[in-house]
Amino acid sequence: MNTLEEGSKIDQKIPKDDEAEDSLELKRSEVNEEDEGEPIWGKLSGGVNKEGIAFYNNVINDLLSKGIQPFITIFHWDLPQALEDEYGGFLSPHIVNDFRDFAELCFKEFGDRVKHWITMNEPWSYSYGGYDAGLLAPGRCSAFMAFCPKGNSGTEPYIVTHNLLLSHAAAVKLYKEKYQAYQKGQIGITLVTYWMIPYSNSKADKDAAQRALDFMYGWFIEPLSFGEYPKSMRRLVGKRLPRFTKEQAMLVKGSFDFLGLNYYIANYVLNVPTSNSVNLSYTTDSLSNQTAFRNGVAIGRPTGVPAFFMYPKGLKDLLVYTKEKYNDPVIYITENGMGDNNNVTTEDGIKDPQRVYFYNQHLLSLKNAIAAGVKVKGYFTWAFLDNFEWLSGYTQRFGIVYVDFKDGLKRYPKHSALWFKKFLLK
Repeated sequence: MNTLEEGSKIDQKIPKDDEAEDSLELKRSEVNEEDEGEPIWGKLSGGVNKEGIAFYNNVINDLLSKGIQPFITIFHWDLPQALEDEYGGFLSPHIVNDFRDFAELCFKEFGDRVKHWITMNEPWSYSYGGYDAGLLAPGRCSAFMAFCPKGNSGTEPYIVTHNLLLSHAAAVKLYKEKYQAYQKGQIGITLVTYWMIPYSNSKADKDAAQRALDFMYGWFIEPLSFGEYPKSMRRLVGKRLPRFTKEQAMLVKGSFDFLGLNYYIANYVLNVPTSNSVNLSYTTDSLSNQTAFRNGVAIGRPTGVPAFFMYPKGLKDLLVYTKEKYNDPVIYITENGMGDNNNVTTEDGIKDPQRVYFYNQHLLSLKNAIAAGVKVKGYFTWAFLDNFEWLSGYTQRFGIVYVDFKDGLKRYPKHSALWFKKFLLK
């Protein structure tokens, strides 16, 4: 099953070997001091792959040689097929020890130079996309979704999230007990959420907006902060929602030195007055519907992604909400950006005034959050280079550097990259 737009395939990519040096030099020239990356689990599994180790050592060393500090994500949805075949991947608690062992390999091999570890990126996207909607690997969902051959949208997303959280916590425990003292690094997790705005001033819509936030953001940040899932989820999902043992709750609670947050959009939220007792799914459990339009008016300026509209204020609102409700954590904005359609010439593609506007407004919102006392320590654009997007393939361009996929992957700084360079030099 290919769920990518226009049937895109990963047969072209930005290389991290032969042409990586050019990309890193371009990044350095734009005054970037930090960079995100992730080891591919499959490249380092099946026994220790020495070539894989050497590959990532070269990437890390090249970054450091140019004054760029790497932030390394251990898991970005690339589960080895062998573990999926053996026991169902994150549907099984067996994954916890295997994930911990993979994380330890990374700590052991790279931790002398890597000082910021992110256990996993957007676990919500993995649980929802792979086990409720069936759009991401492994493409599981309930039969009533029509296109999934296997799965249960009413139970599997919750099981997978539970095992993701336990895997994260096991890796953090290992790092803190065995490596942190002498490697002197920090470890966290990156979450994603939309900011949720009540469609109306009614109590029903206000409650629905909070439930929507609980089901997307609270699903992860509440266990990480307090050791249990949100009350609204426990009430609405009932026995389908796994429970933490006392030992597990203590393991998960507080299991991060910093929180990574990915922010793109906000949505209006409407209350859904009745529950679906026949076709149960994570999507319908929150008794809420999300929309980018109210009375026919979009929530913000459009982008090249049809469902994504700009709402810069949501970044500050989310950050202040996190500070006030979840113990005032140290935060890095690990992704923030917008996409353009890949339907223009190279000459026109490097002209991106909408992206300049996007970043200008979001950085102003970020400044306001910092002024309000939020402990934001860093900010990453998404993305440095145009790249292969999980669902959009090559049909969307998120980079501040244009990549010509039809002409040897030549790269051209967009106007937004030049704007960023001036901004960072001020």
